[in-house]
Amino acid sequence: MTDTLHLEIVSPERLLKDAEVAMVVVPGTDGDFGAMPAHAPMMSTIRPGIIEIYETESGEPEKLFVKSGLAQISDTGLTILAEEMIDLDGVDTTELAAGITEAQGAVNAASDDMARDQAEAELEWRRVLSEIVS
Repeated sequence: MTDTLHLEIVSPERLLKDAEVAMVVVPGTDGDFGAMPAHAPMMSTIRPGIIEIYETESGEPEKLFVKSGLAQISDTGLTILAEEMIDLDGVDTTELAAGITEAQGAVNAASDDMARDQAEAELEWRRVLSEIVS
């Protein structure tokens, strides 16, 4: 048994992180879960929230915001396929508030279920991010 977990975070554009870590806490759709070395294989969708990456068991976590995605734990480690990751230090709260207003308008103006679902997903991640950075 190894005392680290191989972590890869991949976005559509590039590999965002490739590291050996002690633990990762992921905001799964059905609740947060921790991935550690020798974790049982599983898959989960990811809801908007913070991924906490612990390089060591006693260290402070690196925190990354993820809009949505998919997490897979296998014998080779944890792979996160992220729609988009957002650096918390670079969030413009004024721009974020305007985006929330715009997304709410898109929800209200949606002409069909598909457009409404897309607008609601956009609104959801923006609201979650706003709560985190406030």
